[in-house]
Amino acid sequence: MPQNEASVVQKPGVPWLIIIAGCLIALLTFGPRSAMGFFQLPMLAEKGWDRSTFGMAMALQNLFWGAGQPFFGAIADKYGTWRVLLVSALLYSSGLVMMAWATSPGILYLGGGVLVGLGIAAGSFGVILSAFARNVSAANRTFVFGIGTAAGSAGMFVFAPISQGLIDRFGWSDGLVYLGIAMLIVPLLAIPLRGNSTSGRTSEAQYKQSIGQALKEAFAHKSYLLLTTGFFVCGFQVAFITAHFPAYLGDIGIDATYAVLALALIGFFNIIGSLASGVISQRYSKPKFLAFLYIGRSILVTAFLLLPQTGTSVIVFAILMGLMWLSTVPPTNSLVAIMFGTRYLGMLGGVVFFSHQIGSFLGVWLGGYLYDHFGSYDPVWWLGVVLGIFAAIVHWPIEETAAVRPALQPAE
Repeated sequence: MPQNEASVVQKPGVPWLIIIAGCLIALLTFGPRSAMGFFQLPMLAEKGWDRSTFGMAMALQNLFWGAGQPFFGAIADKYGTWRVLLVSALLYSSGLVMMAWATSPGILYLGGGVLVGLGIAAGSFGVILSAFARNVSAANRTFVFGIGTAAGSAGMFVFAPISQGLIDRFGWSDGLVYLGIAMLIVPLLAIPLRGNSTSGRTSEAQYKQSIGQALKEAFAHKSYLLLTTGFFVCGFQVAFITAHFPAYLGDIGIDATYAVLALALIGFFNIIGSLASGVISQRYSKPKFLAFLYIGRSILVTAFLLLPQTGTSVIVFAILMGLMWLSTVPPTNSLVAIMFGTRYLGMLGGVVFFSHQIGSFLGVWLGGYLYDHFGSYDPVWWLGVVLGIFAAIVHWPIEETAAVRPALQPAE
């Protein structure tokens, strides 16, 4: 056998208990953070802060989500997924409560920014999908990734009306506290996901490779660098919409109910798009599919900005954007697994996602910063269009092949 190939031992069947548990966790961890935009206007109205303040908190949240994921992914790979998900619940819950009781921008930044961001990092796609990867065969991997991503999308669909309902009934502050309490369910759901990179139903021949060697190999791999660069754009686009779309619709005179409906529709059609992405990218070129997704986003935003903006156009935009929202996640994570195997998937996938979250930081922060300076979100919308075209160009030459490892020997 060539040294860059790994022999694989697979047990038949799909581990549905693990997949269901992971999907419920993805729903819970992705849900509240996707509904943060609903809390912006009532919080700012009560506190007297400007949109840059809220935008900075959400930008920090995205940045620490990205920065924490490689580390939590590496910890999960070595010490087990359940321990990391326990940490996720504690960080996420405490961060939401601190955000609810914030008396200054600094406390908002620490709670809603740093702690919530780290909580999401410890319980996000990188950790959950790596647990899936070691329990399913390569033939089913991208499809299962699509299921897990769809579950996160369902969180957006479910928590949009829940968050708005909590705000209407209890106020924005108590609403955040109730969301924080809900996060404490995660460790119970995580019990079936116990284990690390050496456990699971699918085992690959392990190479004598340290974490440092794995990172060195990845950063010398052209396709991995292109994938990491392109995923920056995904974060920029979706984080800006998540944080600022409700406020944007209010600025252009569209009723607030359309903001709830729009984010719910994005979440619902994101479920369909993520599942479809898992099927399509399992059968066809993943890099080319990613390129078409980014081109599609740019075309859609351009049409939305140039055509008359009405409640109907908002609904159409939400449906089409939802289909492309997280459809990038299954092929992106699958490409990392194809390139380097599953041993360090949590960490290496986390590095790619860190790039995504740097984009998220800039998308959210620039949204608030440029709005306060120019009174409009249009500059950030158009920057997202240009970046979408750039991402399509970057993804096109990516090679969907395993890394050649002539210098590595299989572990005895």
